[in-house]
Amino acid sequence: MRSLFWRIFASFWLAIALVAGLSMLLGRMLNQDDWILSQHPAVAGLAEGWTQRYEQQGPQAAQDFLEQRKEEFRINVQVLSDNGQPLVRGTFPPRAAAFEARAKDRKRLPWRRLNADYRSPLSGETYLFIYRIPHPEVAAWHRGSLLMPLSALGIAMLVLTLFSLWLTLSITRPLNRLRGAVHDLGQTAYQQHSLARLALRRDELGVLASDFNRMGARLQGLIGSQRQLLRDVSHELRSPLARLRIALALAERAEAPERETYWPRLTRECDRLEALIGEILALARLDANPGAAQPIDLGALLQRLQEDARLDAPEQQIAIQAAPGISLNGWPDMLQRALDNLLRNALRFNPAGPPIELGVTQDAEHLCISVRDHGPGVPEQVLARLGEPFFRAPGQSSPGHGLGLAIARRAAERHGGQLELRNLASGGFCASLLLPLKQAHKAVD
Repeated sequence: MRSLFWRIFASFWLAIALVAGLSMLLGRMLNQDDWILSQHPAVAGLAEGWTQRYEQQGPQAAQDFLEQRKEEFRINVQVLSDNGQPLVRGTFPPRAAAFEARAKDRKRLPWRRLNADYRSPLSGETYLFIYRIPHPEVAAWHRGSLLMPLSALGIAMLVLTLFSLWLTLSITRPLNRLRGAVHDLGQTAYQQHSLARLALRRDELGVLASDFNRMGARLQGLIGSQRQLLRDVSHELRSPLARLRIALALAERAEAPERETYWPRLTRECDRLEALIGEILALARLDANPGAAQPIDLGALLQRLQEDARLDAPEQQIAIQAAPGISLNGWPDMLQRALDNLLRNALRFNPAGPPIELGVTQDAEHLCISVRDHGPGVPEQVLARLGEPFFRAPGQSSPGHGLGLAIARRAAERHGGQLELRNLASGGFCASLLLPLKQAHKAVD
């Protein structure tokens, strides 16, 4: 993966390396004698050429070679043997040695003195070469020799500038697009795929864009569902309020004995309205922060649900099929409300005789809590819409507002699972909470 970190790191490393390398190069050129000895055209190759002529052609040829170099490059050379004796006359001025000996500060001499040893590959003799290059000659050579490193420095700075510009744009442009997406999200004008191209990047900004796309889609879905919920709530509240208003109007017009017959109706409508508001609040609370998860004893939870169901529908039978000791990490109130709604739906449609089955099974990946009844089931074409707030299957005459399955579905999602609804081939209907094993485990005795 191309990492933004490595881009920034490489740019700074390249800048430091270029500056350090060029600084060392310039310092070597300007301050070290070895650099002049190896690069100055008057000195480069002089030792090899003189040695070859001296050993093969004699001292006079070697002397002529030094004088030729002096005429061409204005450089004075003296060659000494390993015992310090001059081998040829050289090209030093007659009184140069005495003048140099009297000088207290070598920096004030009119020339720059350089010494170098050279060992002959043929004879094995070692020769000491003493060079005296006038300061104007050295300065002129420095000015000419600086063209190459300065050109290299200019090219390096240009490359570094272009690289820095590219790196800066590769960071600022995606950030500007993210900023625009944040602004659109705040104005509820966010387009779900506005950052799709940016999400293709294989670095941290691409990961951020992908996460932002998912967040934006999620927020859009939540906003849409909240708006739809408000519209559905408004619609559902109108019916009991309208019936209350009609009953109150009739009670006001009726005589005192007849008025008594309207009070039970008013009470019943108030109870329905209170139940509807309670279910709406329960659904809304599922979106709030439930706090830290805690272990839930499923066996005890199913027993409580069984006892409550017997009080509401004593004619119905509840059969629990679960291995002992199974527990779940989650939120007990949320899970109990979800299972209570599933069980109440089963009690409405289950015929007398066959029991409602509460089962808990576990496979390699999930823990499944199912509620099965032996009723007529629901039409296949509406199965996908079951669980939407205020949706009720066509033809249902049982009481309810269509929020029970919505609460169960939301509770399953808060536990990281899902709600599965299906008609059974053998007859009946089954609602299952499918929860991942990362939150479910078998209790250790």
